[in-house]
Amino acid sequence: MPKKPITGAPLPAQFYDPLNYTPEQSVGFLMRQILTSIATQVEAELAHTELTNAQWVPLFKIYNRHASTVAELARVCHMDTGAMTRLLDRLETKGLVQRQRSDTDRRVVNISLTPAGTQAAQAIPYALSAVQNRALAGFSAEEFATLKQLLRRVLDNSQHASEETPE
Repeated sequence: MPKKPITGAPLPAQFYDPLNYTPEQSVGFLMRQILTSIATQVEAELAHTELTNAQWVPLFKIYNRHASTVAELARVCHMDTGAMTRLLDRLETKGLVQRQRSDTDRRVVNISLTPAGTQAAQAIPYALSAVQNRALAGFSAEEFATLKQLLRRVLDNSQHASEETPE
């Protein structure tokens, strides 16, 4: 059921017709295909680190100081804390992260990179840059700027749509 637009938000576009909808022609499908392809290639670039796609993302978030606790990391990685705990178990077994209970609040578990984790995380931006530069082969600087602008608009619209309330 359509939702009521937020006051001041642009009206929804009418590019898709539910009676003639073809998933393979949707923007969402194309974005998912791109993400899947890039993730596969990044994982291949990082093969020497033995990091999977699921593992390098949180490792890089810790490295960039986007999270310092299990709960924060789960939130920024869009995972539940149970799944994040299991993932951190694997990273800890690999000697890449360490966890320590907070001295002030025993419910809080702090996470940090080990020296090996820092070394592995330092390889990630090289892999990301290589893969994404290959995906953007043939784009001009102007096309690249336009693509980012358009994707930001799609993201903004999508985030605003998730804030809408049902009628």
